[in-house]
Amino acid sequence: MDRSVDLKKIAEIDRQADESGLAISFIDASRQEIHTSNNNSICHELNPGPGFSTDCDKYCGAAFERVIASGGVAEYRCHAGLDCRAVSFQTGQSTLAAVVGRAFTDTSEYKKATERAISGDWSRFSPNELFDNVLISGSSRQLEEAVSELGKLEVEAEPSPKRPDPTDLPPISQNEDTDAVTRILAESAAEQLPTIESSGPIGSRNRTAEITEWRSFFGSLLDLDYADASLATLEFLSKHLGLRSLVWLKRNGNRLENSTALGKIKGKRLRIAIASGDKRLLQALADGVPLELGERPKGRPQEHARKMSLFPIGIGGEISAAVAVLDPVDNTHREKIVRVCRSIAQQFEILRLRSEVVRGDSLTTAVRRFSETLKSIENEDLWMSLTQNAAEILKAERSSMLVFDEKSGQFQTKAMLGTEKSFEGDDAIGERIAKHVFTTQRAIAVEDISKAGILPDTESRHYKTPSFLSSPISVGGRVIGVMNFADRASGEPFDKSSLELFEAIAPQIGIAIDRAELREKAGQFEQLSVTDSLTGLLNRRYMEERLTEETKRSNRHGYPMSFMMLDVDEFKSYNDHFGHPAGDEALKLVGNIIRETLRGADVAARFGGEEFAVLLPQTTDKEAWTIAERIRSNIEQTRFPERPVTISIGISSCSAELCRDADLVSAADQALYRAKRSGRNRVLAFEDKVNTQ
Repeated sequence: MDRSVDLKKIAEIDRQADESGLAISFIDASRQEIHTSNNNSICHELNPGPGFSTDCDKYCGAAFERVIASGGVAEYRCHAGLDCRAVSFQTGQSTLAAVVGRAFTDTSEYKKATERAISGDWSRFSPNELFDNVLISGSSRQLEEAVSELGKLEVEAEPSPKRPDPTDLPPISQNEDTDAVTRILAESAAEQLPTIESSGPIGSRNRTAEITEWRSFFGSLLDLDYADASLATLEFLSKHLGLRSLVWLKRNGNRLENSTALGKIKGKRLRIAIASGDKRLLQALADGVPLELGERPKGRPQEHARKMSLFPIGIGGEISAAVAVLDPVDNTHREKIVRVCRSIAQQFEILRLRSEVVRGDSLTTAVRRFSETLKSIENEDLWMSLTQNAAEILKAERSSMLVFDEKSGQFQTKAMLGTEKSFEGDDAIGERIAKHVFTTQRAIAVEDISKAGILPDTESRHYKTPSFLSSPISVGGRVIGVMNFADRASGEPFDKSSLELFEAIAPQIGIAIDRAELREKAGQFEQLSVTDSLTGLLNRRYMEERLTEETKRSNRHGYPMSFMMLDVDEFKSYNDHFGHPAGDEALKLVGNIIRETLRGADVAARFGGEEFAVLLPQTTDKEAWTIAERIRSNIEQTRFPERPVTISIGISSCSAELCRDADLVSAADQALYRAKRSGRNRVLAFEDKVNTQ
């Protein structure tokens, strides 16, 4: 870690990265990555050191230049398909580029990554390490929020005191001085209260008492959550205006739904056939008047129809809630309620945003914990572990995982939790609900199945509650099956928040399944011949993979490491004089001598033709030279069937300037070339100087 990063802020940066589920990396003007929190494992494997690979250097390596060029936030999707946001970050006397994200926001990009790992240019990496900590985000909004939070960690100047305009929404922050905001808003709202000369409960009081009581009520709102604050508002209006039937309507999507009520309507669902964006309602908000609605009576005279006054609440021309009054209201009461609704609009916007922050934090924490549990899942118990973990996070006592078999056109039960009866082989499994969810690719949460138009269960599976949740499961953008949940432990129905929670963890489930498939394919791939059929040594593909792994380990821990290339001298003439079968026997003998000379941790491979390679983990250049000389000497002293055989060897070792797999191979190859040019049958290291004239 570079000293230019404020050590006091490292812990907070690490915490923020963990909570957001995103990576946060700091890069200086010299294109060095000086600190990274919660790095994506793909990025870590591509760039094990502080510098960047050629491909990554065009993106994160150029983050500092990108920030300067953009003059603000630089957005980019890198060659790996990861979305990033780069911003300027001031710490002490240093200016750095902070890269936030390194996450997949598009499942198709993740699918491309798995394909590259299976059979593409990433196949040289270990699948387990490459996909150990894959970061995925449901949307780019999460990246913007993380950038905003990171900005709060910079050195900030003291803000100048400012009295906010009561028509503006004050900023929302977990660390905001709530008391000060409440006092300013309460005073501002109280100043707007009109002096009403009437015989009503409030009108009979003097102005000072009115303002004092209003300030007390208004000042308490931010100490409550949204539900309690809406109930407190109705109680305040009921007490001071003598109203008996009041309903608080909260926007849900584009509809207004009752969330709490007083009087005769309490506990009942009020159905209002009006959208939150209805032009009449928006006009009422702009004009400062209620919207008068009338009931459509069935079998009763029109004069007996009930009427309702709907008082909209909103900011910036957008309706967020409304107060419905079923009592008759006169002009005085009407004006008073309008003023109250206008005054509390800002407070309730604060409460709404605050509740979203709390819910978002809870959701982020739940997703992070769920993701952690998935890392330890093994392939053999994958399906049951996924089902158990998902059921636990949704607090469901019953759950099932159904995967669609395209050949049979039916669902296969991969896991079932909470029932003793097995439905394996049941052709009707999934026909009632899962098939619809699979076909439409849309999740559903049903509070009461008897009211949802779904056929009852003829199997009588003894569900405790009539509510259920069913959602499609996708892997790389391809729907493979459906997960079902029933019988919440609390007895409460599955609702919109339950659906949001599952949709947040669904990508993690898809990743776990995809990772398991990748491991299986990788295992099958590794089971193919990794040894050379002629010599019995490992083959070139295996050597290249091991060399990459050992290079990373050497860079990470500072271990020494050496690599050597070996070539049989004048092997072409050996083949030409004695034939290819004799040449093959000679290569077998060379392979045996190399194997018998090496230590247990060393790795030998036939690189191709008469060329061999040896990887020497935790071995210095001097130790490597000793081993190479021993191999050369043993081959020289061995009696071959046709004629004596010798080899030339080139050595390269990790150093501060040289410790990349491709560079080590190139350096050893250059040393081998010089050894052959200087007379053959000798060992030369990359650093050795030889007169080849």
